[in-house]
Amino acid sequence: MAKDKVFAEKKNKVKPFEFNKEVADVFDDMLNRSVPLYMESIERQSKLTAQYYQAGSRIYDLGCSHGNLGILILNQLKERPFSMVAVDSSKPMIEKYKKRLVYQGKTRPVDLVCGFLENIHIKNASVVLINLTLQFLDMKKRDALIKKIYQGMNPNGILLLTEKTVHESKQLDDLQTSFYKTFKLENGYSELEISQKRDALEKVLIPDTIETHKNRILNAGFALFDVWLKWFNFASMIAIKK
Repeated sequence: MAKDKVFAEKKNKVKPFEFNKEVADVFDDMLNRSVPLYMESIERQSKLTAQYYQAGSRIYDLGCSHGNLGILILNQLKERPFSMVAVDSSKPMIEKYKKRLVYQGKTRPVDLVCGFLENIHIKNASVVLINLTLQFLDMKKRDALIKKIYQGMNPNGILLLTEKTVHESKQLDDLQTSFYKTFKLENGYSELEISQKRDALEKVLIPDTIETHKNRILNAGFALFDVWLKWFNFASMIAIKK
């Protein structure tokens, strides 16, 4: 696994963060060292997908990156026919995902789409997954995307959403931010790397509160909402359509 050194050297000007080839090449290390409980989250999501997938329907992985969750879903459903649409706006991520599928001989039944998730037509969906992606979408487009997902989802379908979050209370938000910084230091990132990445993400990644996510999801029409996994300022959520 290539080590993430994207922000290891001092930069005269920190450019806005993007999912380019440099990031794609070290993405696994970046995820493991900067997303708490990452593997636990996607492992459980793959099992939830297997439980809620409806025969003849579709799975949508919106913001699929290079396919970590998709590969787990393929393994979970290897004995069952299914269809999955995997979408990401980063061409290097999609290319890496494609190579992984070819290497494993699993090019079907995954339809890889390089595009913006807000432009994807959702239909006949029983499972929709959004992992650490809504936070990069223009805030004005988030409500419309969740409504579109609801409208294209079959009864008893599920939405699985994992996001970095902020807290309404400044005291608790400061606490969460402090523990998250400590987490990254414990995983070998330097103060410089943390600072420069924070600057790169400042106007690119804009998190919501859990309450905002809940209200958005329930207002779209989903009947049930819950946070099933939380680590300070990271939360994995589930919503069910009745």
